Amino acid sequence: MTTFKQVPLTCGGHTRPVVHLDFSDVTKDGYYLISACKDGKPMLRQGETGDWIGTFEGHKGAVWGVALTQNANLAASGAADFSAKLWDARYGEVVHTFDHEHIVKSVNFNADDTMLLTASNEKLIRVFDLNKPEAGALEKFTAHTNSIRHAVFLLNSRIVSVSDDLTMRVWDRNSGQEVQKVEFPTIPNSLELSRDGAILTVAYGTNVSFYSSDTMRKMREFSVPTKCFSASLAPSRANFVCGGEDLKVYKFDYNTGTELESNKGHFGPVHCVRWSPDGELYATSSEDGTVRLWQGVPGRVYGLWRRSNEHTPVVNGFKEVAAN
Repeated sequence: MTTFKQVPLTCGGHTRPVVHLDFSDVTKDGYYLISACKDGKPMLRQGETGDWIGTFEGHKGAVWGVALTQNANLAASGAADFSAKLWDARYGEVVHTFDHEHIVKSVNFNADDTMLLTASNEKLIRVFDLNKPEAGALEKFTAHTNSIRHAVFLLNSRIVSVSDDLTMRVWDRNSGQEVQKVEFPTIPNSLELSRDGAILTVAYGTNVSFYSSDTMRKMREFSVPTKCFSASLAPSRANFVCGGEDLKVYKFDYNTGTELESNKGHFGPVHCVRWSPDGELYATSSEDGTVRLWQGVPGRVYGLWRRSNEHTPVVNGFKEVAAN
């Protein structure tokens, strides 16, 4: 059986390692992708093609986390300059700067895009009301005993976070109390909430784990061939992708853990992977300073990818899938 060898779309422009990515939902104009980079300049791109739209300029340090609202009208970023910024993504202008006392590692919008969550090396989680951004933090949680890597809103007024203290913790926003805790043998490197809000994906060590966001019950766990820095579950839940130390991007069957693909495209460790909202592609970012887009189904005509059945070259037993 002929196997397709992926040729990803490469998105340049950054000058240092790209450490985090986030997609918007599908809008009337398609969907969008934002990237966080240690060069301090988050970039907005058209999600289907990777075409550059604009650069958010204003941070004075490495940007560690980014987020887009569902309609992509607003963006958020967290940085080493001890601030999080809210941006008008249509014009690239700063709407508000939220000052912190340490590096901001993670930012996240709630389900209706009315609140912003930040997590920092202060070991604190803050929640801001976007209708009153100047009012300061609406909620504040002393969340972990070490730096927080990622934090996201859950449904039913809860927040989940992962930290260098080897734990994932769930917080009740009404009481301000920790309600659940999961311990890991190594640092949990990434945290993703599925688009339907039902499943949490966590990468740690050489493992990818999946938890029910309601009960925090571990649903699945699979071992992968490399130290894994990031993992992402497809919207269809048919498969998941991950990447890390060995520079490769892997795709696995979500139900069985069977490896479906492994592709080499980056020239440095893979820091973040994320599926697009329509499941047609996934994006990866790397120490090499690039973002790359990969097809969910290699060979399908989509975005800038094209396929010629009659003239597709075969190289080392693989059909090349070209991208315009």
